[in-house]
Amino acid sequence: MADGAVVVVGGTSGIGRELAAAYARAGTPVVVSGRDEQRAREVASGIGGPVRGIGLDLAEPASIRQALESVGPVQRLVVSAIERGVNHITRFDRTHAMRLVTLKLVGYAETVHVLQDRLVAGASILLFGGLAKERPYDGSTTVSTVNGGISGMVRTLACELAPVRVNAIHPGIVGDSPYWIDKPVGAFVERTPIGRLVTMAEVVQAATFLLECGGMNGADLFVDGGWLLR
Repeated sequence: MADGAVVVVGGTSGIGRELAAAYARAGTPVVVSGRDEQRAREVASGIGGPVRGIGLDLAEPASIRQALESVGPVQRLVVSAIERGVNHITRFDRTHAMRLVTLKLVGYAETVHVLQDRLVAGASILLFGGLAKERPYDGSTTVSTVNGGISGMVRTLACELAPVRVNAIHPGIVGDSPYWIDKPVGAFVERTPIGRLVTMAEVVQAATFLLECGGMNGADLFVDGGWLLR
């Protein structure tokens, strides 16, 4: 693997943290970011190995360049940060919508823009979307829209940044993630052909595949155990 760090924006919890830890176990230098710099540093220390934490808020795009100033060469860039929320078009919350659109579309794009000149030969980028773009739910107006935008962003970035590879991953309901682990999920399990929900470890495996397989580019990968089929 080329010299350079794995940068995981949104790497202080959930799948982002697990992906950062997987690369750290392999001895790869890792940078994890979170909105709170102190927490990011604590998470980095908890992961152990060649990991450091920085503060970065994707919903504040003007601050991203300075937040990433200390980051050197990058071999893998993962942008996984997200904020959840419900927004119905019948009672539309403009403030919530503006923050999420800014975070996921402007913030994701600005992060790539800032780091593009630090991408080493053979670098790859992975953006996180979600299945709400394919199967909306009650109150997913904004979430479905921004996740659909990730697919468009991946396609244009794969062309603009060539030969850098750019892919998107769209996890389904991840049963052992911090968000879902204590929630009732029986109805979702019944609709999943594999008979259970996917795990964080499986999403990490899929994310690693997209990051490391040289033939994957401009792809949207759904990791849902076949849930979309039913």
